[in-house]
Amino acid sequence: MDQNIIDLLQDKMEIIAFNEEQNLSLVGPVKLPVQLDDQVVTFQWYTWLPINKNETKEEVLRSLPALHLADYQQSSVLVYGDFASEENALIRMHSICHTGDIFGSKRCDCGYQLKESMRMIVANGNGALFYLANHEGRGIGLFTKSLAYLLQENGLDTVEANLALDFPDDLRSYEAPLKVLQFLRQKPVKLITNNPKKLEALKKLGLTAEENVPLWGDVSSYNEHYLKTKVNKSGHIPLKNTVTI
Repeated sequence: MDQNIIDLLQDKMEIIAFNEEQNLSLVGPVKLPVQLDDQVVTFQWYTWLPINKNETKEEVLRSLPALHLADYQQSSVLVYGDFASEENALIRMHSICHTGDIFGSKRCDCGYQLKESMRMIVANGNGALFYLANHEGRGIGLFTKSLAYLLQENGLDTVEANLALDFPDDLRSYEAPLKVLQFLRQKPVKLITNNPKKLEALKKLGLTAEENVPLWGDVSSYNEHYLKTKVNKSGHIPLKNTVTI
C-alpha cells in the first residue's frame, strides 16, 4: 500500500483500549447520505475492528488483504413460487451492502436493487434472490469498505479506491451460491443484473442462463459518478433514464 494512502487513512483512524489482549481500531467519520422517509439525511458512519494490543494503525492497514474480513458472515437465498419447475425464472445474485441494504445509503443503488429485484421476482411468479454475505465492497469486507469510502471522498472512484488499498477491483466468488442454485433448479434462469460480464462469468461456472435482465434505478447526485464508473470500468450496460437530483 502506498505511503500516501496510509498517511491519509491514519488520520481517520483511532486506537481505543478494549481489554487486556485487544484494542479497537475505529475508522471514520464517513459521510453517509441516507434516505429517511421523504428526506435525505447525512449521517456520519464509523466502523471498528478488534486488533492486537500493540498493533499500530499502519500495521492494521497493511494487514487488511490477509485478514479476509469478508469471510465472517454467511449467505442465504430467498426462493419464491415453484422455482424448481416453472419456466422463465428470475434470479438475483445480490452482494451484501451494509450501508445500502440496511441504512438506505444513497452512495450506491444496492438497497434499491435489493428491494426492486424482490418485487420483480414476485411479479414474475417465481425466482430466487441470493444474498451473498461475503461480497461486501466487492469482496473486501465492511471495515475495508469504509476506508474505500474515505478514499472516494478524496477523489478516487470506486475501482481506484479498492486498488489503492492493495485489493483487486473485484474479489467476489460465486461458486458456492451456484452450487445451491443448481440443487434448487436444473432449468434455465434469467439473471437480474446490469453487468453482462457477470452473466458470462457465471455461465463459465455452469449457470444455465441466456440473458440478463437490467435493473437501473434510484440514480441521484450522490451515486451517479459511482454508477457511471461501473459502466465505464466494469462493463455494465449504460444507465437508463438517468435523473440527477
